[in-house]
Amino acid sequence: MTSNAPTPSRRHVLTGAAGLAALGAGWIGAPRTAAARQAGDLARVDALIARMTIQEKAGQLNLLADPFRFRPQNVNPLDGQGDPARVTRMIREGTVGNLFNGIGADAGRRIQTIAVEESRLGIPLLFAADIIHGLKTVFPVPLAEAAAFDPDLARRTARAAAVEGAASAVHQTYAPMVDVARDQRWGRVVEGAGEDVWLNEILSAARVRGFQGERGLADRDALLATPKHFAAYSAAIAGMDYNTTDMSEATLRGVFLPPFKTAFDAGALSVMSGFNALNGVPVTGNPWLLTDILRDEWGFAGFVVSDYTSENELIAHGFAADGRDAARIALLAGIDMSMVSGLFLEHIPDLVAKGDVPIARVDQAVRRVLMTKAALGLFDNPYRGCDPRRERAVVGSKAHHDLAREAGVKSIVLLKNEGGLLPLKPAGQKIALIGPFGDDVDNIFGPWTIWGDETRRVSLEAGFRAAMAHAGDLAVVKGSNVEADLAGGIEAAVLAAGQADVVVLALGESTQMSGEAQSRTEIDIPAPQRALAEAVAATGKPVVVLLRNGRALELAGPVKDAPAIVVTWFLGSEMGHAVADVVFGKVSPSGRLPVSFPHRSGQSPYSYDHKITGRPADNSRATQEYVARYRETTNTALYPFGHGLTYGAVTYGAVTPAEATLAWDGSVELSVSVTNTGDRAVEETVQLYIHDRVASLVQPGRRLRDVRKVALAAGETKTAVFTLRRSQLEFVGADGRPTVEPGVFNVWLTSSAQAGQPATLRLLAPAT
Repeated sequence: MTSNAPTPSRRHVLTGAAGLAALGAGWIGAPRTAAARQAGDLARVDALIARMTIQEKAGQLNLLADPFRFRPQNVNPLDGQGDPARVTRMIREGTVGNLFNGIGADAGRRIQTIAVEESRLGIPLLFAADIIHGLKTVFPVPLAEAAAFDPDLARRTARAAAVEGAASAVHQTYAPMVDVARDQRWGRVVEGAGEDVWLNEILSAARVRGFQGERGLADRDALLATPKHFAAYSAAIAGMDYNTTDMSEATLRGVFLPPFKTAFDAGALSVMSGFNALNGVPVTGNPWLLTDILRDEWGFAGFVVSDYTSENELIAHGFAADGRDAARIALLAGIDMSMVSGLFLEHIPDLVAKGDVPIARVDQAVRRVLMTKAALGLFDNPYRGCDPRRERAVVGSKAHHDLAREAGVKSIVLLKNEGGLLPLKPAGQKIALIGPFGDDVDNIFGPWTIWGDETRRVSLEAGFRAAMAHAGDLAVVKGSNVEADLAGGIEAAVLAAGQADVVVLALGESTQMSGEAQSRTEIDIPAPQRALAEAVAATGKPVVVLLRNGRALELAGPVKDAPAIVVTWFLGSEMGHAVADVVFGKVSPSGRLPVSFPHRSGQSPYSYDHKITGRPADNSRATQEYVARYRETTNTALYPFGHGLTYGAVTYGAVTPAEATLAWDGSVELSVSVTNTGDRAVEETVQLYIHDRVASLVQPGRRLRDVRKVALAAGETKTAVFTLRRSQLEFVGADGRPTVEPGVFNVWLTSSAQAGQPATLRLLAPAT
């Protein structure tokens, strides 16, 4: 069933009492949720709106790049607004209400003073920033952190990032990205939680709670969270960033919308629209998404901000005739704040004057923005975050760096460890650290790190030397550049390998190869690094591969065949120490893959929960014809979603009970015993998957519904217990609504999406 998204002529405007009720319903910002306080904020906001000129109203919907505070070059291309004198004049005139991507407490106070003390109405500015995975202290990229399968860790790192941002005069972050990503060619996989809906949901909520805190948005350490990109941006055709998306409503609602809904349920009061068109309608001009679903169905009370110039891009889409038309379409569809393009400021006065946009719609957008500023406490304390002493005290603190190291350790995934090659010995073993990332510090933060403290970046070499007893036992050789050969590099690497007991190959992607606008047709390791790996492998020395990556990769040749492979991602400030903690056995690895590593790039898009076809392959057979498979490989992953080893040896018993019955309004307990037969303590991640055997829509082969973390001492056995309810068996039906049907289900309690034997669960029909 394809979406029946309405045509651009369909418009929605809330006015009068209905509009105020919609704004009030579900308004989140505790302790500001008290009815009296909310009514007071609304009265204050409406009094301001009554005094505003149409130019001042348009100004509150106008978001510009911050030209005053430090902002690295090329973070925001097509800026053109970097004239401090011009922006100062606009603040005084009330024609800009929001600035983004500037940080700094002292300068923040100076800028806010212009708005509060020198403009006619004294409305404070809203300061926003791309604080994606840390400010000065950089945490693992979100995809890496998703490998921890630990919502509390995600909450804590978001909380630390919020503390640093809020102390640097920032009020809003453009995070978390909650786009479910199934195509590893898409560069922005690195910014989210991977391919699974449930994992994206729980981490979406955790990150929102972390950014916004538990004491309300007016708290000094809170950042307004902004889930993005609404919606289905990650489903870009062929994995090409900014490309169009096309899908059924059941897929949209079953895969791409749920993490947004959990983010709003967790309290997010802003959301960013995407660059993409969905089923032919650009989402920045899509009233079905931005009003029918977001407002009318979900009751979202905050404001919608466009992505960078996305309302202007309606022209390039062929959806708007010119800038005026683009502003009209975006505003009437449900965009409340225009990022960078200036189209709202330029055209709203004329659009209202000529009756093309009702003044009620403009007032509604302004009310949403001002009510959010009120929830942030900016009318009571416009200088929140503007204390340089606090900024110095909390930004880059030891506690935050300790957390970055912990998060890095928990994000690392051990894919392979033949013969127990890992952990390495910190003494008595000569190690050759070879590859472009051995002594590198430029590629440890990863994409979307604007303000990371470059003086505190820990390289692999530094981490190894700190962990090893004798500096002379470590040789570091680059061998090749990331995407280019290095003169004499392979010869030097082979020499170093020959003199070592074990080789550690640090290979993968640079920061510039992952992230926005970094789609790849082949998700492999670049050719110069593959040549380096072949030469080193030919020495016959045991090889440990450390992968640096922001997506799942195709592994081949000596990299694939290495006895030990570790996914280290981009781990942030403490990367070198975190990797060394795992490689030298201070901590047993516990991460699990949030994305499937394919056999070949050509399998993309691929996710473990692909739907079963009428001719399913038997992947236990090497050769098959006329089934759903490729000529070159099976329809499986090389390393599946959920896979990850420890330094123990964990075995699973059978699921108990083998056959269970679930009443329609009841619950059922399922359990499995897990045993660590190794000689080291480990943490195992037990995963619960389901499959509906017969349903009114074809179902995925498996769907993750829950996990349990189980700590096991050497030789210890524990039982992981799950409580399963009917709601966990639901799927989105052809009508776009959640449904569940009585019948038989397979249930796995296992270690990955390709492991284990299922138990049988029968869901009974409701009592009549």
